[in-house]
Amino acid sequence: MLTAQQRVEIDMTTCACGNCQFFDTQSKAAKKAEREAGLCRYNPPLPQAEDETAVWPLVRSKDWCGHFAATVERFMTAAE
Repeated sequence: MLTAQQRVEIDMTTCACGNCQFFDTQSKAAKKAEREAGLCRYNPPLPQAEDETAVWPLVRSKDWCGHFAATVERFMTAAE
């Protein structure tokens, strides 16, 4: 049987950015990112101080936030 701590760790891993429908690893910008990282397509691009461009937030696959949406949900909504 799992301890409470083990259940929390499993839940946090399951609901991590790498499993979110808004986690982008396929775009050109995402492919330039470090390994185990991608772009968050839920949150808007952020302006950069160096120039007048904005970039999507870079997140690691094991990061998480309150906007997690399982990849499956995207297909479930379309099928309804």
